[in-house]
Amino acid sequence: MSSDYQPLLGTELDESDIDEVLTERGVGVLSMAADGVPYGVPLSFGYDGDDTLYFVFLGATTELRKETYAEQADIASFTTFDVGPDGSWRSVIVAGPLDRIEIKEWDTARESLADNAYQSNLLSEYELQENPNVWALETEERSGRAVGQR
Repeated sequence: MSSDYQPLLGTELDESDIDEVLTERGVGVLSMAADGVPYGVPLSFGYDGDDTLYFVFLGATTELRKETYAEQADIASFTTFDVGPDGSWRSVIVAGPLDRIEIKEWDTARESLADNAYQSNLLSEYELQENPNVWALETEERSGRAVGQR
C-alpha cells in the first residue's frame, strides 16, 4: 500500500490506549449475524477494565431482534470511536462470543455499566431481575487505530 495513504490509516493503538478508549467511550455499535444476515445496533456499554463489555438490551420489540441475533451469533463485534474537532480520531474494535449473563454476574455488570456506559444514570431504574437482559462480550480479539494528536 502506498505511503500516501498512511495519514488516513493512522497508527495502531497499544493495549493501554485501547483500554483508555473503551473506558472513556460509553457507546458504540454491536454487530452480530444470524443465518448469514448481519445486524448492527448502536448501544451503550460498560467495560470491566479487563476483557469484558456489558450491554443491557432495553426496550425489546415483540420480535426480540437483538436477543435473537445475540443468541445465534457465534462471534460478535463491537466498534467504538471518537472524533475530535480538529479531525483527529480513535477507534477500537473488539470481537468475541456474546452470552447473556447469569444472575450472579449482575453486580459486576452493573458496576461496569455505571462506570462508563452512556447515560448510565438511566440504568439506575433498571432493577435487579430474576433474569436480567444483560449480555457480556468476552473479548478474544481487539485492535485500535488513531489519526492525529490526542
